[in-house]
Amino acid sequence: MGESGSSASSSFSSSSENCCFEEAESGTPLSAIAEAFEELSLSLKESNLLRLGPFSDSCSLVSVLFGCLGFAFKFAELEYVAKVHDLLEASKTYETLSDILDHDVEHDTVRKPGSHSRNLRRVRLGLDLIKALFEQFLSSNECSLKDAASTAYAQVCAPYHTWVIRKAVGTGMYALPTREQLLLKLNETDHSVQKEMRRYIDASIPIIQYIDKLYLSRNITLDW
Repeated sequence: MGESGSSASSSFSSSSENCCFEEAESGTPLSAIAEAFEELSLSLKESNLLRLGPFSDSCSLVSVLFGCLGFAFKFAELEYVAKVHDLLEASKTYETLSDILDHDVEHDTVRKPGSHSRNLRRVRLGLDLIKALFEQFLSSNECSLKDAASTAYAQVCAPYHTWVIRKAVGTGMYALPTREQLLLKLNETDHSVQKEMRRYIDASIPIIQYIDKLYLSRNITLDW
């Protein structure tokens, strides 16, 4: 995610500002995210395509996680929320993720700022950032959120950011909540958070890989 976001829908903004999660109807917010991506993954397996509407709806659930991480990930929160909102609007016109890429390829606007294909690329990086953070968080009971977030950021987003942004993010890492505080905000226990994070990790992998293939199959590199 390498560019700052603009405005987002008011519903997204209010959700992302409330990082102290309340229990969702179907369980915790983290379990709702995991369930949504498991359904997406199953749909992808069955049809070998992703519909833009359900994809965007699922991605919108993830936005509140960035708000929970505080200043260090404010860049990701602002950008991710705005990009998901754009895809939600695009779903009124385009049926699948493939459709928006085909449109932008035809009009030579894939990398143009504000294009749906560029916004999809940024949302994909956001999903990957959360996946990498979860993977690091679960790698050891001694792994702090700061260590997990720092490693995830370095892997996923830092290559696309300027030195100024990297420096700001690095400074903000010191303001991240502790592991215990994060569990409290997520309304999870040590045991349940491992289950729900793993569910998201497993479900998001084929989705991220599918999005990458959409670009690569059209001879679009991923170095941006």
